[in-house]
Amino acid sequence: QVQLVESGGGSVQAGESLRLSCAVSGFADSKYTLGWFRQAPGKEREGVAAIDSDGNTAYTDSVKGRFAISQDNAKNTLYLQLNSLKPEDTAMYYCAAVRGEIPVRIVLQITAAGLTMDYWGQGTQVTVSS
Repeated sequence: QVQLVESGGGSVQAGESLRLSCAVSGFADSKYTLGWFRQAPGKEREGVAAIDSDGNTAYTDSVKGRFAISQDNAKNTLYLQLNSLKPEDTAMYYCAAVRGEIPVRIVLQITAAGLTMDYWGQGTQVTVSS
């Protein structure tokens, strides 16, 4: 049973930082690619960052230079460091996984292409006030 459990969201002021965590379990020895997505009220879900098993990363343009995705394989945990937060970053953030080694730039575009990841967490809310 694959499970993704996010934590670390909260309410902060613009310019502050947060670190989101996602505990990943149930993949055994299977290969998979991970990503962070977000959805703001009234907007489509969008890919924010993705990482593959080799550590290659990709980011959506609006977060480049501010957010950093990483993974600790020993702890089976995915992270998203959010720095210099802006009110427009306010959204529900989800970690997600897709089986196989998928190019990270493709993972970012999965929801925009009308496709979906194989597994999703329950989401963690990030609220940034000005």
